[in-house]
Amino acid sequence: MNIAIGTTNKAKTEAVEVIARKYFDKPIFTCVKAASQVSDQPMTHEETRLGAINRSKNAIDETGAQLSFGLEGGVTEIDGVMYVCNWGALTVSNGTTYTASGAQIILPEEIAQEIRAEKELGPVMEQYTQRRDIRQGAGAVGIFTQGLVSRQMMFEHIVSLLIGQYLFSLTHE
Repeated sequence: MNIAIGTTNKAKTEAVEVIARKYFDKPIFTCVKAASQVSDQPMTHEETRLGAINRSKNAIDETGAQLSFGLEGGVTEIDGVMYVCNWGALTVSNGTTYTASGAQIILPEEIAQEIRAEKELGPVMEQYTQRRDIRQGAGAVGIFTQGLVSRQMMFEHIVSLLIGQYLFSLTHE
């Protein structure tokens, strides 16, 4: 099965590859820098979800794959408290798209203030931790859960939800 992944981000691509290999026989992966067509820093669930959908659809259009995944990280505010939010989309070659959301955790107020000042979470986290490529590895979720949940693990959960919906649809057409 040919599977497109609408990113080259290591945490996202590895999440798709690890989970897809469990459910599909000999998948072939093609990673492309698919456009999200949303802000560099999505600020709502709706915008983050749309970014995942756009990445998935753009990747399948670009590659002609049988399945395509789009994963997007963002933030959202509830009652003045900022949370990390993450969404995924799986697009099938017939045009059907499934979506799912993942875990959310509160961002410390000092980080939230930087995001409200129109900065992107990835660079803010690099400055906060004095480490490079946070979004390729642990991610904010990994930092703020003391490594108990990494960004890849969080996206693996979303990919599992997406593949589960797809497999369910195959048995209930």
